[in-house]
Amino acid sequence: MLEVKALPLAELRERSSEKWREYPDDVLPLFVAETDFPLAPKISETLHHAVEIGDTGYIASRTPLPAAYAAFAERRYGWTPDPARMRSTADVSMGIVEILRRVTQPGERVVVTPPVYPPFYDLVEEAGAQVERVPLRDTGHGWELDLDGIRSAFAEGATAILLCNPHNPTGTVHHREALRALAELADEFGAAVVSDEIHAPLAQPGTGFTPFLDAGESAERVGYAVVSASKAFNLAGLKCALMVTASDPTSAVVRGLPVEVEWRTGQLGLLAATAAFSAESDTWLDGLLRTLDENRMLLEDLLAARIPEARYRLPDAGYLAWIDLSGLGWGDNPSRRILREARVALHFGPAFGEEGKGYVRLNFGTSPEIITEAIERIAALVGR
Repeated sequence: MLEVKALPLAELRERSSEKWREYPDDVLPLFVAETDFPLAPKISETLHHAVEIGDTGYIASRTPLPAAYAAFAERRYGWTPDPARMRSTADVSMGIVEILRRVTQPGERVVVTPPVYPPFYDLVEEAGAQVERVPLRDTGHGWELDLDGIRSAFAEGATAILLCNPHNPTGTVHHREALRALAELADEFGAAVVSDEIHAPLAQPGTGFTPFLDAGESAERVGYAVVSASKAFNLAGLKCALMVTASDPTSAVVRGLPVEVEWRTGQLGLLAATAAFSAESDTWLDGLLRTLDENRMLLEDLLAARIPEARYRLPDAGYLAWIDLSGLGWGDNPSRRILREARVALHFGPAFGEEGKGYVRLNFGTSPEIITEAIERIAALVGR
């Protein structure tokens, strides 16, 4: 298996993206969802060639990306979406907003399941709808959708749900049975399900990741998936995502979007995503997953040894750790003290909803050395 290692810290600090420009150089940045690994070789090769020949214009009306994603989904998930039922756009957030604008009316309520990716709240409002909070259920060993709460929300008039699958920040892979039950609820009440599946390529082997649209006939009728290579392959700045459907009525909604929604796709992003979803990048992705598996377990060991008050569950997917530090007595937003005194930047737990009070989100998509240094710095605060 190809070994995928993070770049040295000195090289990373040459980057000009948000992760490496938001804070001074004495801060270890583990907040925003960017990774510290080199690009997959096929992506680098594709981008270098595009720049060499000046292939930097508008995206074409027909591109190889839908077919590349369909083949990727079949190889990785055992699912065969139809390339004809896909359209690209700039990013997952834009796809979510544009779909919500067409499946909800102004002022209608859209369910979100906190703690959840903070922009979800803003995206619902940008689409002209209102947020209906139905928090995840903490089972004591993980998190799951509160299907009873979602049923009540639909029964009381909510017209859509914005699903995070896999879930950010908990890393939860929702089981097929739960997704099927959600789809049947939405079908019963005439609601839409918009599934953000940006972290799907990062589901660890054996977790049984299920694309929402593959969760049964009801899911095909009510569902819209928005997918991207950006999180797994660190391509967020290149701007490319796909809106995917599985039925005639939902496909008609996406086909009916203005052409400008598709033209906002970045040409380099489209080329890079096509390379990412190609079979040539599978070995790199497998190597990345192995590295992230090692990192998530390293973090578990470090926390147990150095900050035993912390509560952390291994995520099923992604490179984001959801850590409960409420036992330290550092208030609702412990990230503030950690940034100020330990010089480690973590994502603020309360930004994910009321359920995030006392939590931090830590990005372990980096080197073991940086993870270790970050935990050592935080541990040094304990007992002060």
